[in-house]
Amino acid sequence: MKYNRILLKLSGEALMGQQQYGIDATRLMQYAEEIKAVAATGTQVAVVIGGGNIFRGVQAEAFGLDRVQGDYMGMLATVINSMALQSALEKLDVNTRLLSGVTIQRVCEPYIRRRALRHLEKGRVVIFGAGIGSPYFTTDSAASLRAIEIEADVVLKGTRVDGIYTADPEKDPTAVRYPEITFDEVMEKNLNVMDMTAFTLCKENNLPIIVFDMNKEGNLQRLLDGESVGTLVSMHGSEAYRSARPSTLQPAVKSTPDQQA
Repeated sequence: MKYNRILLKLSGEALMGQQQYGIDATRLMQYAEEIKAVAATGTQVAVVIGGGNIFRGVQAEAFGLDRVQGDYMGMLATVINSMALQSALEKLDVNTRLLSGVTIQRVCEPYIRRRALRHLEKGRVVIFGAGIGSPYFTTDSAASLRAIEIEADVVLKGTRVDGIYTADPEKDPTAVRYPEITFDEVMEKNLNVMDMTAFTLCKENNLPIIVFDMNKEGNLQRLLDGESVGTLVSMHGSEAYRSARPSTLQPAVKSTPDQQA
């Protein structure tokens, strides 16, 4: 396997499937089956999942709520999604532990780094809920921080598109995909990969990020098998990128209707 320990970041919105709100059972089980297949190979898997299908903290101000209160509401939404994923994995006989940044004793363990590492070493899938337990930080930041803490080899960001593009491929049919790109290039071109706090954490700790389409069946396994799936963001990029000046780097893959789905 290409990686021994991974941190998989999933979008809460992706759990909606074709619905307008909540959790789509088919999509949930698809994710669980993909994770089970990877865990069965011996790769240690940790997961952070967002809560945007239920509530996002940034919505609070639009409702006239306090932003801090809204962020805590968003954290609870991620715990709901984490519990759903844990239940789906356990339905497939996958040993799973849910660790929360906010103490909720009856449904999940408190986050303790050494405990998380022990669970991973025992082959259990570890789900990190409630972000980092503090307001004003996104689940992207939680994914980056937890990945660094558990010494993951890579952050895998599962999205609805198959990588990083020059523009939003769902809106711009002329957008082209970068197979590989450096941290500096992402910042120079102002590409939307993660929020800046999360992205900077990865850059400063030399932790690569791969953005890929999680909704395409088998993509997660192919990625870990070493196939070129999605876009790799790293300190140096590919050999071609290392030998080129940043200003000369160009995207290499045109989008297609399938890639825009």
